[in-house]
Amino acid sequence: MKKTFIFLILLLSLTLTGFVSSARADKASLTDIVVTNTWDHLLIYFTVTDCFTEEMKKAIENGINTTFTFFINLNEVQDFWWDKRVTTVEVSHDINYDSLKKIYTVKLSERDGEIITVKDFEEAKKLMSEIVGLKVAEMKNLTKGTRYRVRMMAELDTIELPLYLHYVLFFLSLWDFETEWYTVDFNY
Repeated sequence: MKKTFIFLILLLSLTLTGFVSSARADKASLTDIVVTNTWDHLLIYFTVTDCFTEEMKKAIENGINTTFTFFINLNEVQDFWWDKRVTTVEVSHDINYDSLKKIYTVKLSERDGEIITVKDFEEAKKLMSEIVGLKVAEMKNLTKGTRYRVRMMAELDTIELPLYLHYVLFFLSLWDFETEWYTVDFNY
């Protein structure tokens, strides 16, 4: 009985180790970063890469809600002093899978909670991982001739388990990740 128990513990340990290494195979990062403006707004575009694993896809298709949260800070750069915060923006993208209808539902908070349904996982991944034309600040709040810094990062917060299952299935939190902070400086 003891040998069987020890064998099961060892097997579970090795399985979790394999799970962790495959879940952390690639480090998520931000790419294709563009900071631009219209007459009225400062806009930002970027994409999160290497943010989905095969295990995450399976979990989503088994009904686990997954949320990407994006953080964007706009600061006025001040020499010889701390930067002055102009604005902070936080948006989220949520994905759910309906196994009966075989559709993915993606909710985009920056579009006033717009819900988009798609049948293809690749299209759902693209919606989840892209920020397109996000309004960071109104141009009237920026001062001409001033240096500014935009900092951005993404965070994956996957598991919202009911009751106290998150204590039992602690290893699911290993899916949680966040990218490094990325910075773009510009003069206005």
